[in-house]
Amino acid sequence: MMSIMRSTRTSARAAAKDATHERILSVAARAIRRSGYDGTGVADIMKEAGLTHGAFYAHFASREAMLAEAAGRACAESAAAAADAVAGVPPDMALASLLDAYLSREHLENAERGCPLVALGSETSRQTPEVRRVATRHIKEMIDLVARQLPDWGQPGAHQRALVTVSSMVGAVLLARVVDDPGLSDALREAALKHLTPADR
Repeated sequence: MMSIMRSTRTSARAAAKDATHERILSVAARAIRRSGYDGTGVADIMKEAGLTHGAFYAHFASREAMLAEAAGRACAESAAAAADAVAGVPPDMALASLLDAYLSREHLENAERGCPLVALGSETSRQTPEVRRVATRHIKEMIDLVARQLPDWGQPGAHQRALVTVSSMVGAVLLARVVDDPGLSDALREAALKHLTPADR
């Protein structure tokens, strides 16, 4: 009986620790996209998560370890959003649906919940190998997702088009966020959308 009670208490503690870890990661994944890697501090993350600074080291060995996990979480959220955009639509409309979502004003205006490649791309090359590995994996997944929506998926030409499409998607949103001219911002997104959307849409 005592063994069962100890096991139950241990399981409850482990579940609580897991839930806290997830809360910290969720906050950190938003924070790095909002403020960048260099602008994201442990104290701010823990405060936003409603936890003490000292509790951080029960979950992460270092700030760098947290950043790598947060980057992974941000990439996973972005990948899920991209998968949602192509799910439930006819195959010949999937790429157009993905482009509409990615190049939308909503994505432009919600950096902290958007694609981490746009929010963090220029900083990522200066981060740890773990962070760069996470970003590289996400880029490859995006390229593969786009390639699978093309009619000649599996052929070299499809892979090449997917490389150009992903580069253009990320670049268009990045530049649209950089400029302080709303008309130019819209024009950048709209031009990319028009150019990348299949002609037979």
